[in-house]
Amino acid sequence: MNRHHFAVLVLTLLICLPVKGQDREFTVLFTNDIESVYDPISAYWDDDIDEIGGIAFLASLIDQRREESETSFLFDAGDIFTGSLSKVTQGRLVFDIYSAMDYDAVNIGNHEFEYGWRVLRQVMQRARFPFLSANIFYQGTDINFAQQYTILQKNGIRIGVIGVIGVDAFTNATMKANRLGLEVRTPAPIVQQLANQLSQEVDMVVVLTHQNQTAPMQSNKATDKNVQRGFQEDYDLAGDVTGVHLIIGGHSDHGLWQLVEHPETGTWIGQTFGQGQYLGEAVFRLSQKGDVALVRSRLLPVDSAKLPEDKAVSKLIQNARENHPELNRVVGHLMAPAFRQYNQESNIGNLLADAIKESGGADLGMIGPGSIRTDLNQGDVTVEMLSNVFPFTDEVVVVQVTGDTLRATLEYSLSLKYGLAQFSGLQLNYDPGAPVGQRLLELAVDGKPVKSAALYSLATTTYNATGGDGYGMLAASEQSALSISIADAIVQYFEKHKKVAVPELGRQVKVEP
Repeated sequence: MNRHHFAVLVLTLLICLPVKGQDREFTVLFTNDIESVYDPISAYWDDDIDEIGGIAFLASLIDQRREESETSFLFDAGDIFTGSLSKVTQGRLVFDIYSAMDYDAVNIGNHEFEYGWRVLRQVMQRARFPFLSANIFYQGTDINFAQQYTILQKNGIRIGVIGVIGVDAFTNATMKANRLGLEVRTPAPIVQQLANQLSQEVDMVVVLTHQNQTAPMQSNKATDKNVQRGFQEDYDLAGDVTGVHLIIGGHSDHGLWQLVEHPETGTWIGQTFGQGQYLGEAVFRLSQKGDVALVRSRLLPVDSAKLPEDKAVSKLIQNARENHPELNRVVGHLMAPAFRQYNQESNIGNLLADAIKESGGADLGMIGPGSIRTDLNQGDVTVEMLSNVFPFTDEVVVVQVTGDTLRATLEYSLSLKYGLAQFSGLQLNYDPGAPVGQRLLELAVDGKPVKSAALYSLATTTYNATGGDGYGMLAASEQSALSISIADAIVQYFEKHKKVAVPELGRQVKVEP
């Protein structure tokens, strides 16, 4: 190499290096609650978009935004598991996909415990990114289940990233058997301790959270304000701790079209609605003095018609499907579309409750709306489609409830804390405007009034039978688990009935004075 070439090389390197004393911009890209929604879905609520989402299209959008920024970071706030392909690979596919997308850090959500914490502990070693949780510990110890934080550096910009999960998200939205041996601790004191430590070493502190109210499982939640659960816990955390610049939230599947700034601490908060429908983007400026200012922020829709598929991500999904051909088997034909509604009776909820009731040979069937993970289109239905609708490992459990316990169960459902539970075998009228605990007006099982001391058999999921979503009254009742999973019960229902009609609405009727 001659002197001229050497001089050119040195000059090029100097140009590429960050200049001290100069303001610099960088981009934070973020997602939350993708939940293995790998294919685009019909955006029936949006006149401008035919289909939205799909993780291979999301990956392309991320790459496009990276190309527009000299320095960018990519984070996810948790719930990367769930869905049929995640279940058959016990999460291995999920970690491979997020690694291929070059995430810089990912938080642990409640869905990551779907196959038990021991499986998660084993499989998470595949991650080529920091997989974080600062406030989950092995029971009775101060030993963390996962890495608490990470420090990232790109082009001279250093970001400290902390991951936490909400107490309610861990205890009430995670099956008890899958977290036995672990405990969760209040996030704020741990975040504050770590933020104090990291602020001495980094330019920016980011907290990935998985908290707030449990998300409404409804595809059009971005436009239905009646089911949006908000971001109160993130807002409270932003006000309780100092030294945190940005909170990226999850679990409630809420969305913020622009970052929200807490008026007292100046901490910004962002969320994306979940299911990979939007990509969060925030551009910041780091000043010469080390101050961080927000330049702009937005949510970008993943409009699959306008984006190419990321070939590497698409190939991973294709290979997984080829390795599990049993998922492609057609088991029946749905005669009409079936869509979710989180806070009211839905036709897909009635359909699944019918399948559970029939499988359990019970008087009643029940499924929580949060367990219904996607809609079903009219037409042939495959095992994968049904597994995506209910991707969990729960078995059918038959609970013996008295009339009084049934009423208590329904009053709790009608509080809408975790949405309106979906039922088969009953008819009720309720007043949604009445005080909580006084909303049930009339109730009949199989057309007959319910008697307080009479016993009724209720088929439901392991999760709800053991008190999940706060249904403690069911956990206290006599019950027996059947040797069939909910997913298999739904498949068998379709196999038996072949051409499956979508049940009409009218089982839970609003009566508003």
